[in-house]
Amino acid sequence: MSARLEIRDLQKRFGALAVTDGISLDIAPGELHAVIGPNGAGKTTLVSQLSGQLRPDAGQVVYDGQDITHLDMAGRVRRGMARSFQITTILHGFTVLQNVALAVQARSGSSFRFFGRADAEAGLNDAAMVFLRQVGLADRAQDIARNLSHGEHRQLEFAIALATAPRLLLLDEPFAGTGREEAAQLLDLMQQIKGTQTILLVEHDMNAVFALADRVSVLVYGQIIATGTPDEIRANAEVRGAYLGEEETTASGAAGC
Repeated sequence: MSARLEIRDLQKRFGALAVTDGISLDIAPGELHAVIGPNGAGKTTLVSQLSGQLRPDAGQVVYDGQDITHLDMAGRVRRGMARSFQITTILHGFTVLQNVALAVQARSGSSFRFFGRADAEAGLNDAAMVFLRQVGLADRAQDIARNLSHGEHRQLEFAIALATAPRLLLLDEPFAGTGREEAAQLLDLMQQIKGTQTILLVEHDMNAVFALADRVSVLVYGQIIATGTPDEIRANAEVRGAYLGEEETTASGAAGC
């Protein structure tokens, strides 16, 4: 089976600093592939290049067999890519339902008059409610988005992303800032959709990464130093020396506080 996403020798420099330095990676349809690494490793820059927000200096991004390296963000969304979390898509003055209805509207090409009118169309409402039920926010549909908790904002961002009918989800640190209960709810949601979507997950929460990922790539100083199953990555001496040992020490210290 051909890859859903192929990254070929992707490079991005800011002055003398190579932030992504020859990254190559294949992600299969239906795979949940995690990218981990220390702060400053180039993870968000990588996602920005994949989403079309940032143009690479060299290399290729191939999606479903088509070279999309020079395609803009809107073009990639139309082809079925969705990015969420570090770039928020929530309109905080609108209701939860309106936010998701707008995403359905953008996907379907329904009559686009004004943002506030999207929920006037029953078909959009009905479709939006499907996604709100999926993420556990159906009972908050008529609430203003700014009144949601942090964890509920994460759920809403997921609903918005899913409403665009993506074939590839780019998730940029979805667990950042979540409490234990919120993280558990988000983990459960991601386990439910795992396998129904192709997902590239950038994340610092190692518990979530190892619970969810089919494969893990480790990015350090703009380069992939290892790719493998969670067990292979845990056992990799180079990865433990470069990243996982530090993460485990930090986690142990936090647990003792």
